Amino acid sequence: MEDPHRPLYHFQPASNWMNDPNGLIQWDGTYHLFYQTNPNGPSHGTIHWGHASSDDLVYWTDLPLALSPTPGGPDQAGCYSGCAVDDDGVPTLVYTGVSGEDQRPCVATSADGLISWRKYPRNPVIPAPPEDLDLVGFRDHAVWKEDGVWRQLIGSGIRGLGGAVLLYRSKDLLSWEYEKPLLVGDKDETEPFWTGSMWECPDFLALGGKHVLILSAFHQGDTFHTFYLVGTYENSEFEPEGGAIVDPGGHFYAPQTMVDEQNRRIMWGWLREGRPEREQQEAGWSGVMSLPRLLSMRVDASLGVEPVPELKALRGEHHRSGGLRLTPGSSGLLENVRGDCLELVAVFEPTEAGEFGLKVRCSPDGEEQTLIVYDAKNGRLAVDPSRSSTNPNVHKDVRWAEVGLREGEGLRLQIFLDRSVVEVFANGRACVTDRIYPARRDSLGLDLFSRGGPVGLSSLHIWEMHGIWE
Repeated sequence: MEDPHRPLYHFQPASNWMNDPNGLIQWDGTYHLFYQTNPNGPSHGTIHWGHASSDDLVYWTDLPLALSPTPGGPDQAGCYSGCAVDDDGVPTLVYTGVSGEDQRPCVATSADGLISWRKYPRNPVIPAPPEDLDLVGFRDHAVWKEDGVWRQLIGSGIRGLGGAVLLYRSKDLLSWEYEKPLLVGDKDETEPFWTGSMWECPDFLALGGKHVLILSAFHQGDTFHTFYLVGTYENSEFEPEGGAIVDPGGHFYAPQTMVDEQNRRIMWGWLREGRPEREQQEAGWSGVMSLPRLLSMRVDASLGVEPVPELKALRGEHHRSGGLRLTPGSSGLLENVRGDCLELVAVFEPTEAGEFGLKVRCSPDGEEQTLIVYDAKNGRLAVDPSRSSTNPNVHKDVRWAEVGLREGEGLRLQIFLDRSVVEVFANGRACVTDRIYPARRDSLGLDLFSRGGPVGLSSLHIWEMHGIWE
């Protein structure tokens, strides 16, 4: 029987495990998404690179596995995260090969349009990490060309200090010279956010006159989140000026970005599961890719984020309403619309109300419901899954994103509901992603709510969404 929690319009392989997006690139007009996968089951292990392509960022074609471990080779225990670059017309992957305790950068190239890959026979291209650093990890790669020279960041951590990214340079992607740590964190830092003891999946990009360093903070295998730092970069020096959590929902991790032929900076991330491993095994799959997100630099030097407009192609039957005034206790305003694969765009007027928003995946008696709630007093947004499921074993934590509104500014929420995935974009400046697992098949209802005062709803558009697979 089909798993009712399996998304229909978010990308994932047909079965088994998926995690980090890798090697994002557009080649001859086609988008290529590589990703970490275990083809042998729905759990982490025997990591390969999966591969899919798309002409439009919406519908995807499964392609053969791109990278598999080579017995006896430097990647015999797994082909882990990395990136893709265009080396003078040669598509090239830089990835982490794992063998025993060793994590080393490896290179592979394609001569047939990114379908098959030949590993460099003298991998790894960096035989050992710097000897003068006591490192925690040496993996994951961001590679770019700067003044005719290749540069590379490798994710790491310095024992007793915190996360680190190590800067290298090369003329040919094969022989690398270590320069220095580009940045070192503080494992005990809590303000403005915790940065962990190991930095995974670095991404370094120029955007809107600034540079952005995106890092995934990791600590002892059980604590994760992704943050970004905005600053200036010159002469191999990066000076952070500010930053924030990329997606505070607790399920978005290890993102990677790319620049497409329209000069847009697009980001994907791995959406981690929020149900027990046993249930993932029974379902036969684990892990979902986020929708592609369009990044921008805002005037306050924070990252702007919106869904790519191509996703409108998935819209089906349309429902609309608006001109409503929500008061505490009002309900039943959306009785004629139901579903678990929807896009909703709601525009709320400026208000003095305490909290307001929408309810999704509601059972008829309200036993199960998930709230998208905006706290107007404190300027913060959350997906509240505390009553999302009668299953006591699934994630139900509430995590907030700071979304302060200017005086007189309303709130625009664009919500993508795809069975167990909820992605909420707010005013082009934040996204909160959560995973929900309603136990009841009739938890398909929608509603609106307000607490602590009335709020006006200018407009509400709801589309039933098509799936991306045949």
